[in-house]
Amino acid sequence: MSEFVASLSTMSPAFVVLAAGILAMLIPSVVVRKVLMIAAPLIAGAIMLTTPSIGSFGAFEVAGFTLETYRYDELSRVWGLIFVLIAFLNAIYSVHERSQMSDAAALLYSGAAIGAVFAGDLLTLFFFWELTALASVFLIFAAGGSVAYRAGLRYLAIQVLSGVLLLGGAAVWAQTQGWAFNEIGLDSVAGRIILIGFGIKAGFPLVHMWINDAYPKASATGAVVLSAFTTKLAIYVLARAYAGEDILIVIGAVMAVFPAIFILFEDDMRRCAAYALNSTLGFMVVGVGIGTEKAIAAVAANAFVGVIYIALMFMVLGAVMAQTGTARASQLGGLYRRMPLTALFGVISALALAAAPAFSGFVAKALTLSAVLGEHRGDIWLALVFGSAGVLAHAALKIPYLVFFGPDRGPDHASTVREAPPGMLIAMAMASALCLYLGLDYELLYSLLPGDVAYAPYTLGHILGQAQLLFMVAFAFALALALKLYPARQPISVRDVDWLYRGFGNGAVRWGTVMTIKLIEHIQRGLGGAFSRFGRRLFHLFSPGGALARTVPSGLMAIWTTVILALILIVAYFSPA
Repeated sequence: MSEFVASLSTMSPAFVVLAAGILAMLIPSVVVRKVLMIAAPLIAGAIMLTTPSIGSFGAFEVAGFTLETYRYDELSRVWGLIFVLIAFLNAIYSVHERSQMSDAAALLYSGAAIGAVFAGDLLTLFFFWELTALASVFLIFAAGGSVAYRAGLRYLAIQVLSGVLLLGGAAVWAQTQGWAFNEIGLDSVAGRIILIGFGIKAGFPLVHMWINDAYPKASATGAVVLSAFTTKLAIYVLARAYAGEDILIVIGAVMAVFPAIFILFEDDMRRCAAYALNSTLGFMVVGVGIGTEKAIAAVAANAFVGVIYIALMFMVLGAVMAQTGTARASQLGGLYRRMPLTALFGVISALALAAAPAFSGFVAKALTLSAVLGEHRGDIWLALVFGSAGVLAHAALKIPYLVFFGPDRGPDHASTVREAPPGMLIAMAMASALCLYLGLDYELLYSLLPGDVAYAPYTLGHILGQAQLLFMVAFAFALALALKLYPARQPISVRDVDWLYRGFGNGAVRWGTVMTIKLIEHIQRGLGGAFSRFGRRLFHLFSPGGALARTVPSGLMAIWTTVILALILIVAYFSPA
């Protein structure tokens, strides 16, 4: 028995979750599937906690390649823990759901993400990287309808492209450096190709549009899982392979700032939450670019708490959508009367996102800002503060106010809307408790991070500075309400750079298709006429009543017989003896 436990503790936790996902695909019983969804993350967590030490485990040979499936160190441990935790919370949140496809996809997706985190080589990483794409797309399809289907196909296409870039770059990299997944950097073409592949999943500017396109179209429970794994996995691989690359500092600063523009006009609250996710990713990418021990610890802290409070925001909006049928601000308002607990959890998620003192976002973002100032990057510090203020105004304040506390702008909810199902409430309560607890007991959070983090976030200057920022943004939001800028008179959904392929690109392809069809038809008509005329001339020449038939008494058959015999004689004459 002890040998079995020892072997289990050196097996990648991902395999337990993946096995549960495969079983969920085959088992029709809802109860059994829900037990699998709850038990698998718990077992995976137990494997992590019983792993004997930091090291590499679970290696085996396949076709001459050594695959390292379980590299357990301080960096992978942070992401492994949060992925296991969010998989468990999602299992509780979705306990009321009966969709077999969603249950199986959520398990396979979370298992693949855990597997990618613990991958010690690029081949294993690529396998799980692509599996996350294939499994997660079904969480979008589960929403049903042509809109979700088309969004899922777009999502799948760009995720597969990311994997292709990863594999292509890895194949070139392995020619000289081997398949081990460690620091890569940007000194080689292969490193730059792999960075683009990672950047797609991390939501780099101009390749971020899939987040805001696909996440809001997923099912109510699917969006929770989607918000947790893919982008945070990308942050992990960036931290492992590209720490200290200066270009990431600029990229991250842009990521932190630009979402505020789109959130300002957006009517779909789940798209607002997706843009808020974009901004939080920017903080992490900046930390990777800084690359110091404190900065990488800040990346891990933001990833850990960010997974929780962004997932909580999607949980809240998913509950609203499940109970009202919409997540559009123009059709919501006043829901705190009918969904008081959900409203409370929505406020907590907003406070954590806004980095309010006493909440988890505060202690994580403070660590990032400290790491940035430690490298004397005041320009980047200002950009992060500005981005934080913009997201605070347009997401942390806009979402809870317009959904729960503003005037009711949709149908009469008083008699139709009920509080969220118990499973949803329990999961939201657990996530909310973590948002508050990790903000207060920050030493516990810091103890989980890689390196030795010695930082006190609750200094008077930092508390006062953040409080001033909160008050100024709250005043600006109140002024916008007084000027009736919220809600928008004409609710809109703003196209991002996805306009290039969903607008201009789609129109160009349609125009090109029509023109190509017309060109082919014209060529066919032209060639058809030419072939017809040529055929008629041949008929008049060689037919029994044609010109040759009239000049040669034996007619057409005699001509062909003569030609064939002549060819035979020539071949026979020139052939060797």
